[in-house]
Amino acid sequence: MRYGAFIPQGWRLDLVGIDRSEQWRTMLGVAKTIESLGYESAWVFDHFHTVPVPTQESSYEAWTLMAALAPTTDTVRLGQMCTSNSYRNPAYLAKVAADIDVISNGRVEMGIGAGWYEHEYLGYGYEFPKPSIRIGQLEEGVEIMRRMWAEDEVHYDGRYYRLTGAISRPKPVQGSIPIWVAGGGEKLTLRVAARFADYTNFGWTVDEFVHKSEVLAGHTTALGRDYDEIVRSSLFHVLIAETEPEVRAKVDEYVGRVGALAGQDEAEKARKNLREGGLVGTPEQVVEQLRPWVDVGMSYAIGYFPDAAYDATSLELFARRVAPVLD
Repeated sequence: MRYGAFIPQGWRLDLVGIDRSEQWRTMLGVAKTIESLGYESAWVFDHFHTVPVPTQESSYEAWTLMAALAPTTDTVRLGQMCTSNSYRNPAYLAKVAADIDVISNGRVEMGIGAGWYEHEYLGYGYEFPKPSIRIGQLEEGVEIMRRMWAEDEVHYDGRYYRLTGAISRPKPVQGSIPIWVAGGGEKLTLRVAARFADYTNFGWTVDEFVHKSEVLAGHTTALGRDYDEIVRSSLFHVLIAETEPEVRAKVDEYVGRVGALAGQDEAEKARKNLREGGLVGTPEQVVEQLRPWVDVGMSYAIGYFPDAAYDATSLELFARRVAPVLD
């Protein structure tokens, strides 16, 4: 098993109460904790407006953070779960990612998806076309990125993008940056993943993960690709403490923070999501919650720790008491 963890960046209301002057120091401190605890990767989200509702709280931009983290961390790999293809021209994004890969000495992971948060699209002046168009743009975008990292000069004439002699130097240290295609859309997104992805990320429940994996396998067969080349991962909300009363206190703190800014209905949704799709409990309980995922082939767990900016306990207990048991 391989493990990554998210850095709090405000998007999920996880920097609330921390003064703006201390927010970068807080984020960097969590990134260094993730690195020191032996997680393989540290992750950020690519969003501009907070969830579950837009607020006036800070929400830091993903690739700004990638550029800042590259020279301030040493060994942890740096990813986004996931970059919205719509927010940046893919040739430009390939250039940015390659530059950051050099700065980080080959530690970038490229998480990419079709985008979904309509409020952001409209707020920032992006068109919000129907899903089939956004996924078509995603497919062309990933192809462009692969070519930008490999070729000296890229000419591309697609339905959505056109390049005339695009040059991207320096090339990534890794040669080609690993691509994570996130999302579980069965007809289109998973077909893009089957064609291009090194990694996928999907599944809210074990049953859903199994079903999406079967769909992905069907697409790889149709495309003539080896299914086992693709690492299948999933994302989990994680809250851990030594005792069940401490766990309940952590859950109540998180739900209360959401409710204070997003309202009681959203607070109850947050509680339900933790109960139904999270890894919540003592270390021993979380091991048992995660074990069925491992049994069905999920080999890379990415943890979002809602308390990370305030308390490193969940991060530490997962790294020291959960991860070693399932290795």
